[in-house]
Amino acid sequence: MAPAAPRSDEAIFASVEHVNSELFTLTYGAIVRQLLTDLEEVEEVNKQLDQMGYNIGIRLVDEFLAKSNVSKCVDFKETAEVGFKMFLGITASVTNWDAEGTTCSLILEDNPLVDFVELPDTCQDLYYCNIFSGIIRGALEMVSMKTEVTWVRDMLRGDDAFELKVKLLKQVSEEYPYKDDE
Repeated sequence: MAPAAPRSDEAIFASVEHVNSELFTLTYGAIVRQLLTDLEEVEEVNKQLDQMGYNIGIRLVDEFLAKSNVSKCVDFKETAEVGFKMFLGITASVTNWDAEGTTCSLILEDNPLVDFVELPDTCQDLYYCNIFSGIIRGALEMVSMKTEVTWVRDMLRGDDAFELKVKLLKQVSEEYPYKDDE
């Protein structure tokens, strides 16, 4: 995204209203617990969390564009550097770019969703924070970028960090060809 004015992403993030993180964390935990009870299959819960995140992501873009004063998205790399913090509302590092600039890692430096969380043995296949992958995918799709978002590392599964791999599958043209009505 090409900035229309010289506002930093930190200033943009600071201007957005924030919800109490403990309230959000506990509410999210209750939602995940209810999904586990209702759906019974961990894989189905993973899919549902991703879909919930996707629905959130497609709505976040409107607010992001309204408050950030950024213009048209130029390329995937610039979008990742400017937009991920605003999309997620958390601190994250964008690293490990491939040579083509179409794949990167997003390392979550803080993750308020996992405060107070321990996965039981029966839920070791659960991607508890899978809502983030859906948010990223949905938000990027709304700025014409079809992506694949997958978990690489998850501290709830014993890894040393929370890391998502974001891969640009294709840049969708925002222009629609004009078709003459004959």
